[in-house]
Amino acid sequence: MKKKLKIAIIAVIIGVIGYLGYNIIKKINYKTEVAARIKSIPSFSFLTLENRDFTENNLSKSNYKLFVYFNSECEYCQSEATQISENLEQFKDTQLIFVSFEPLANIKQFASGYNLLDKENVIFLQDKKLEFAKIFDAKSIPFMLLYSKDNQLIEKYKGATKIENILKHLN
Repeated sequence: MKKKLKIAIIAVIIGVIGYLGYNIIKKINYKTEVAARIKSIPSFSFLTLENRDFTENNLSKSNYKLFVYFNSECEYCQSEATQISENLEQFKDTQLIFVSFEPLANIKQFASGYNLLDKENVIFLQDKKLEFAKIFDAKSIPFMLLYSKDNQLIEKYKGATKIENILKHLN
């Protein structure tokens, strides 16, 4: 009886180790896939405030691109918007792409409230199908990705970020 119990315990331990190993490998493969996917700007399609499609093909060809995934009720997002608005001149060579899954009315109100509506280099988009988080692997809000003029990832910012940290990558 003791021998069967030992064999059963060993089998359970081997099974647990195998399961954990499988999950670790799966997570590593996922992170590798995401890193490869966002190394350059991936394909996407969101809606403008005018309810028109906006894809990666509509992005500026000659500017840096800063994607800002936000929620209008998020205090950190509000802080980011304030900092960006106050330093808009320093982003003159950067296309700012704000993306939210909220209703268009909320996005417009947010854009207007932070004096970012109708700015030449600022675009607000609605992620109606909730795809941004999956495409860009955003697990927090705010979440930002800075891309070079040739669409290569420079930096990924998770959570609240001081504007100086973003600007140093632009200079």
